[in-house]
Amino acid sequence: MQWLKAFKVDPIPSLLAVDDPALTYHVYADLLDETADGVETLWKLSTPRQILEKQRGDGGWDYPSRNAHPFENYRLLQTYRMLGILIEQYGFHRQHPSISAAAGYLFAHQTDEGDIRGIFGAQYMPHYCAGLFELLIKAGFAEDPHVARGFDWFDSMRQVDGGWAWPLRTTAIRYEEAREREAPIQPDRARPFAHALTGFVLRMYAAHPTRRASVVAHHAGALMTSRFFQKDAYPDRREAECWLKFQFPFWWSNLLTTLDSLGAMGFSPDDENMARGLRWFLNNQESDGLWPTGYDKGEKAKKAKPWVALAVCRMIKQFF
Repeated sequence: MQWLKAFKVDPIPSLLAVDDPALTYHVYADLLDETADGVETLWKLSTPRQILEKQRGDGGWDYPSRNAHPFENYRLLQTYRMLGILIEQYGFHRQHPSISAAAGYLFAHQTDEGDIRGIFGAQYMPHYCAGLFELLIKAGFAEDPHVARGFDWFDSMRQVDGGWAWPLRTTAIRYEEAREREAPIQPDRARPFAHALTGFVLRMYAAHPTRRASVVAHHAGALMTSRFFQKDAYPDRREAECWLKFQFPFWWSNLLTTLDSLGAMGFSPDDENMARGLRWFLNNQESDGLWPTGYDKGEKAKKAKPWVALAVCRMIKQFF
């Protein structure tokens, strides 16, 4: 366990002290390389069973609120949220019929262009689209033709600088107007990339066993390291402090999600920007061995903290 020596405090005791069988499973399997039972044992726990009970017959999940605009399909958003929990925390994969059904629901919303669309009506939703493909890849759909078409779409949608930006943000068109349109707004490719979005897309590439080595992915990864601790070029998650707001399952781009992706892609910890990002985690470990999440109030933040620490450990293990 050479990688544990990078830390000031061993985080393993605090992680194992948490009364969460799913977390405990991942500590042993992912950090200590000890696994007695298959991940399928987690599928019987109460949380995933409650989630599966609410799955619709078409494979998706209903959004809790009914206030969405008629053109907005928020079932896709809720499906993203539920799949994140099932796949990232409870190890669900395509062999479970519910995951196959969910994949069918998502693929039914893939356009001829190759992206998954609908949350914002006819407008592109590249961040959620990339997040959905990331989860599908992790669940075992890496070689599915639908996923290949998704990568082709993202390859074609890059800005001139090689990153990605929300098309609407690169124009002066308001969302309320665009939502009513029947065709998606095209981006101004000359505008700079958005690191808040590019981090989402990078996770999709990093999750794939071959696409993570692509020139497209590595160029985008280098762009991300150049923006560490800086403000974004666009209003969404713009403030520099957003780099240090961590969630699990991963959602918004931040320092942890980006380093996790770059580690999977083989980026060197000796690079100056990479080293600066890694030092933040090594220097900001708390006395119990865990890390501040940037969301320190509320029960949800409390439950997420050990899972964030697990993700930090997995990320550090890739580098050391």
